[in-house]
Amino acid sequence: MPDIFVNYRTNDEDSTATLIERELSRRFGTDRVFRASKSIKAGGRFPQELLTAVRRCAVLVAVIGPRWSDARTADGRRALDDPEDWTRREIIEAFETGALVIPVLVGRATRLGRRDLPAEIAELADCQYRRFDNRDAESGLRRIGDDLAEAMPRLAEAERKIAMDNGGVRETHNEIDRLNGSAVQARDYRHDQSGGIGNVGRDVGTFINNANGPLHTGSGTQNNTIRHGGVEFHGEGSNYVERGTVNNDFGGRSRGEDRRR
Repeated sequence: MPDIFVNYRTNDEDSTATLIERELSRRFGTDRVFRASKSIKAGGRFPQELLTAVRRCAVLVAVIGPRWSDARTADGRRALDDPEDWTRREIIEAFETGALVIPVLVGRATRLGRRDLPAEIAELADCQYRRFDNRDAESGLRRIGDDLAEAMPRLAEAERKIAMDNGGVRETHNEIDRLNGSAVQARDYRHDQSGGIGNVGRDVGTFINNANGPLHTGSGTQNNTIRHGGVEFHGEGSNYVERGTVNNDFGGRSRGEDRRR
């Protein structure tokens, strides 16, 4: 039976419920996520399968949009006040079986207060919710999935197994703030270093790998003369390493001057 039950009201945010279910199915496996219109096969007994799934789930994700609490029955009553309302019945069953209930409020204007709920599901307002905005759907879906993986170790394990079955490739999500220039995201990155200076003081600074020839990475001028017997090198703050003799000139200080005291 599924671990996750997606609860929603038809004609409220059923499209968002579908989006959430598909993302959770992708991450954890479709058999672990129940959504009525997907999971109940043709000819299945709707009430029986629905109640069985919600009673056995470990998490109920209640997708709540702006029309959720004001929906009406055929005779004009508020649907949430109807004991036969399936959205209400599923939430009650989840609370009675001790499932983790996570309200997902869709849109910035959607609110959930105890005074707006019938007493039978009033505790829904006490559950920590997540807000979902379709304008930032990717991060919202990722956060819901991360919450579930953290709350249920077996879901995290299922996600790892799916990744391994797919060749060990997992998605990488990066966020770059205040970028001036170009950024490249790659799945694999390889760096071979045979020389140079590594991370010093948490600042890589200038990195030179496999350089052949004179280099200058500071300020000031650089004059290089390379001859058979050695190297002459002049320039403020300069440093040059090559076979042969190294001669440095730092701001007029003679090479033979001893600065130790």
